[in-house]
Amino acid sequence: MSKDISIAKEVLRSEIKALDALSEHLDDRFTDAVSTCFSARGRVICAGIGKSGHVARKIAATLASTGTPAQFVHPTEASHGDLGMITSEDVVLALSRSGETPELSDLLHYASRFSIPLIGMTARAESALGKAADHLLLIPDVAEACAVTRAPTTSTTLMMALGDALAVALLDRRGFKADDFSTYHPGGKLGAMLRKVSDIMRGGEDIPLVMSGTRFDDAIDVLSQKEVGCVGIVDSDERLLGILTDGDIRRIVRERKSFETIDQAMTRDPVTVTSDSLAHSAVSLMSARSIMQLFVISDGGFCVGILHMHDVLKAGIV
Repeated sequence: MSKDISIAKEVLRSEIKALDALSEHLDDRFTDAVSTCFSARGRVICAGIGKSGHVARKIAATLASTGTPAQFVHPTEASHGDLGMITSEDVVLALSRSGETPELSDLLHYASRFSIPLIGMTARAESALGKAADHLLLIPDVAEACAVTRAPTTSTTLMMALGDALAVALLDRRGFKADDFSTYHPGGKLGAMLRKVSDIMRGGEDIPLVMSGTRFDDAIDVLSQKEVGCVGIVDSDERLLGILTDGDIRRIVRERKSFETIDQAMTRDPVTVTSDSLAHSAVSLMSARSIMQLFVISDGGFCVGILHMHDVLKAGIV
């Protein structure tokens, strides 16, 4: 084993041990902090200096993307006017391993003066931050992974993890769902995965449909024209009754069967999806059933669209 890998494993073990300690020592103070953030009418204002500041920015971003309005405020800028961004309806979440970061001083006094709830995340309960906090999120006061320089390593890992725990607990309290999450993530791969079927399905004249009782040959013509590899069979109210695919036709030809109407050849009660389903769920369903198309139906069973695997690929969902 190289020295680099040996060092890396030592760092990871020490941080895992610290995370285990953090998990074991969580108590009602964490619940109180969650309740305070949940009941706030304003935002969670996250603040910190140095590496703690970077973690605070990340916590603010995670909170905001999971349904809890949040914003990062730099403590130094706060002392030079940005305190005006913080209102009495907000909650302040201040991060400092030592709890004695001088740049936080004005922010702590401001929170106290205007009765703004203060959540302190620190390793030292008896520090200035620990004593000022209305709710204390205490991280284990363990050695940093870099013992030589004491550079923030283990402590920032603990803060990051505790911030994630706070965000997920709040997410659960709000009943925040994947549909809500997609509202805040319209871009990139994640945004694509959270798109709804209605965003990418084909509708209107692009849906390959024929009426029940249609001659078999006429239905095959519609299947060929629409170029999605299937045709759906509906009743007079456009409720989906069945499906015939390219694969079905190959089997019919191979077995030398003949049919007068499409009803005789169709597969009844095909696999479907609703338009408000998440696209990635539809992809999972297609993969599990080894199919390339899904008809999209409304609550009443009416056919409103069709989703093809090619549309899914084009949208970047897989």
